[in-house]
Amino acid sequence: MSAIEQLKKDLDGLKIEDNPQIVKQKSRDFFWYSPVLKHQLDHVTGDLIVSPRNEAEVIQVLKACFALDVPVTVRGAGTGNYGQAMPLSGGVVLNLAEMNAVKEIRQGVIVAEPGAIIYDMDQQARAHSGQELRLHPSTYRTATIGGFIAGGSGGVGSINWGGLRDLGNVIRLRVLTMEAEPRVLDLTGEDLHKVMHAYGTNGVITEIEMPLTAAYDWVDVLVGFDTFMDGVHFADELGNQDGILVKELAPIAAPVPHDYFLRHQKYIRKDQSVVVCMVAPFAMDAFAAFVSRNAKASILYRSDAASESDKQGLPPAYELAWNHTTLRGLRVDPTITYLQVLYPFPNHVERVRTMTELLGDEVPGHLEFVRFDGRITCFGLPIVRYTSEDRLNEIMRLHEENGCPIFNPHRYTLEEGGMKQTDEVQLAFKREADPKGLLNPGKMIAWEDPSYDYSSDKVFLFPGLQRS
Repeated sequence: MSAIEQLKKDLDGLKIEDNPQIVKQKSRDFFWYSPVLKHQLDHVTGDLIVSPRNEAEVIQVLKACFALDVPVTVRGAGTGNYGQAMPLSGGVVLNLAEMNAVKEIRQGVIVAEPGAIIYDMDQQARAHSGQELRLHPSTYRTATIGGFIAGGSGGVGSINWGGLRDLGNVIRLRVLTMEAEPRVLDLTGEDLHKVMHAYGTNGVITEIEMPLTAAYDWVDVLVGFDTFMDGVHFADELGNQDGILVKELAPIAAPVPHDYFLRHQKYIRKDQSVVVCMVAPFAMDAFAAFVSRNAKASILYRSDAASESDKQGLPPAYELAWNHTTLRGLRVDPTITYLQVLYPFPNHVERVRTMTELLGDEVPGHLEFVRFDGRITCFGLPIVRYTSEDRLNEIMRLHEENGCPIFNPHRYTLEEGGMKQTDEVQLAFKREADPKGLLNPGKMIAWEDPSYDYSSDKVFLFPGLQRS
C-alpha cells in the first residue's frame, strides 16, 4: 500500500479530496503572473487535499504525515503570486479555508483562525466596534489572514503602518510543529519572525491575533497628471502631509490606467497618469485643498461625489492597486508581467525618475507609497512588457545597478524573492519545528542547499521540480 493510500485510511473521518482535477486546482496559486514561474511550475500538483475543521484535526494530519514521510503544504485562498502554496514534492495540500472563525474582538484587537477571509474580519470588527485591520492586500475580498501572514509583506494601509514584519503589526501567532507529537506554540514579539513570511515552511499557523485601528468609509479618488513624474512628486508630498489621513497612495503611469482600468476608463485619458488614493471622509476638504495647490493635478473621480449609477460596477480603489494593477493588465494583455522594486529613502523620487527615463514604456511605472523604517518612500510594482527571460533579467540588473533593489517575483524560494541571504532565525526554527523537512519542501534554499551562492546568477531549482 502506498503512503498516500495508508494516509487516507489514517485520516478516515476527515474531509479529504483526491479527484486529480480538483487536487491540481487546489495546488495552484497566482504563479502565472510570472512567465518564468508558469514554465517551471505549471505541472505541479499534490496528491491529496485535506481540509481540517479545527486544530485537533490539523494535529491528526501532521502526526499521520510525519509517520509516513508525506510532505505537507499549507494553503489559504491561493492568492499568492510566487508559488508559495504549491506542493513541489506532491503530498498533502493542507487547506485551512474551513478554519475561518473570528474568535474574539476587543478594543484594538481581533483574534481569528487562519482561514478567516480578511474582508469578513473587517466587516465583523466594524459591526462590533467601528474598527478595521491596519493592513490588507488588494485581494482583500478573497484572501485569508493566515495566507497574508505567511506569504504577504504589506499592502493597503502600509502608507501609515509599514509592513507586516514591523513590530506591532502582528500581536500573536499560535503555531503547530511538524513532529511525531506536534507541539502547540504561542509566538509573540521577536519570535513572530520565525514564521511570518516563511511560506509555511516551518510551522502551521492555527490562530492569529492582529491589531485593529479606527474604521472609515474610505473615499476612492483618482487624481490625473500629464506626466508620471508629476504624479510621483504629488504622491510623495501627500504621503508626508501629517494631517491628511490616506490609506492608499499609488502613482501609475500612462497608458496603464486608461488601458487596464476598463470600468474607470471613461474618467481617464489614454495619455494620463493617475494617482490612486483612499482618503478618510473627514479629510476630503483638506485633500481637495492640497490638490488645488498643485496646478498639474486634477481630480478625475471621487466616490463621495459620484452618483449611485456612476459608482455601479466600479471596483474599489484597492482593486486598482498593489497586485491588482498587474492582474487587470493581464486580463487585457496576457503577455505582460511585473517586478517588485524598492526605491530607498531619501533619493527614492530621483531613483524612480532614473528608471523611468531609462526604460520608458517597456516598463510603465507603478508605485506604492509606504512607510519603510519610519520614512515615507515607495515600492515599485512596474508593468514589464515581457519579451524574453534574458531581457527580464537585464531589466532587473539595470534596477540593481541604479540602487533599486529587486524582490524577485519570478522565483519561488524565500531567499531569491528578496532576502538574497539565509534568514538564520527561520532556518533555526525549521530545524526545531520540522526536523524531517516535510513542510512545504523546496521553498527554503537554506534547508535544501546550505552552500547555495546567492551572489551567483544561477537559478535554484528544487530537485523535486526536475522534469524527467
